[in-house]
Amino acid sequence: MAAVTPETVAEDRDQELREWIVEQAEQRGNAVINVAPDEHGAGYAFTVCAWAMHGVPEAVVVGLPEQLAPVLLDAYVDRAANGEQFEYGKLYHDFFDGVPVTFEKVATAHYPEFFGSAFVVYPDGDFPAVQIIVPTPDGHWPWARNAPEGFASWQPVLTVSGRPESWTPGVDGP
Repeated sequence: MAAVTPETVAEDRDQELREWIVEQAEQRGNAVINVAPDEHGAGYAFTVCAWAMHGVPEAVVVGLPEQLAPVLLDAYVDRAANGEQFEYGKLYHDFFDGVPVTFEKVATAHYPEFFGSAFVVYPDGDFPAVQIIVPTPDGHWPWARNAPEGFASWQPVLTVSGRPESWTPGVDGP
């Protein structure tokens, strides 16, 4: 009988998580992992296996209610897996009724925090990722001067600078 160590416990958890992710991906086309908000920030959700199964970037959404995030992420994966291309900074009005979304490339420095469980599938972190950014119901983006106080920290932009980098807000993006 092998000794139980913190390493063997972690390996068992990783194996169980990997099996759950693969099962979800086989049933649904991808797995969605929800992370609850805590004292450090807003909750978020992300996909795993979108890249492995469909060749489309994994996606994360920060700050949406727990029940809405998987709906948005599943719709993204379904549409992308069927060939739709999503451009950074372009508005997409057909994910949510009356509320547009846009996309931005996620800097790899954010992968460990916002895609942590994905590393059981991609141990080297070798996958592309996009952030789906959603404005307030009033249409304010996290980087806007007129955004509600604290909104930028509730829905951070996961680039190196913390602002859109694939487009210029107000010029060639929202």
